Amino acid sequence: MKIIWILVAYFIGSIPSGFLIFRIGESRDIRRFGSQSTGATNVLRLKGWRYALPVLVIDVLKAALPVWLALRSFPADRRVAFGVALMVVLGHCFPVFIGFKGGKGVSTAMGSYAVLATVPFLFSLAVFVGVIAATRYVSVGSLLAAMSFPLIVYFGRGDVGLAVLGLAVFAVIVLRHASNIQRLLRGQERRFGQRTRMEKG
Repeated sequence: MKIIWILVAYFIGSIPSGFLIFRIGESRDIRRFGSQSTGATNVLRLKGWRYALPVLVIDVLKAALPVWLALRSFPADRRVAFGVALMVVLGHCFPVFIGFKGGKGVSTAMGSYAVLATVPFLFSLAVFVGVIAATRYVSVGSLLAAMSFPLIVYFGRGDVGLAVLGLAVFAVIVLRHASNIQRLLRGQERRFGQRTRMEKG
């Protein structure tokens, strides 16, 4: 039963909200434009907050709800909730329904962490917001926030299991941000609030 929960979480994470909502508005594949991600940030740059906000909410909830249910259903075994959290992130990043090319994992990580460890999540969220405010780079804020969470739970709470989950999720997020890192090194990364034309790149 526990394995089934974890496997189902992958398919829930694979629900491509950004792909579907963009397709409704444009009748085109969002992965052909901007950063080629299905996440809320790319939707925001291409279509604005009207489209991006529903994507963000859905992506956060599709992680938060399964993790919460796992904690409620298996209160004596947090490993199930950890497995669910990781599989939702993997499903979001590599969705089976649209050829394994999806988002970058940040929103689903947020939803999972908000349920698993609310206070450390809030500190990481503060890192996310603070870095974006200072640099206006969403990618930098995402990477530093994702890195901060396992450090906070390990040094602040001594929670080794949750820190290991955080490191695994961080590795996935770094992998999915490889192109962003390359653009940062070249000085070509787009800043927050900078709209993108409907052209591939």
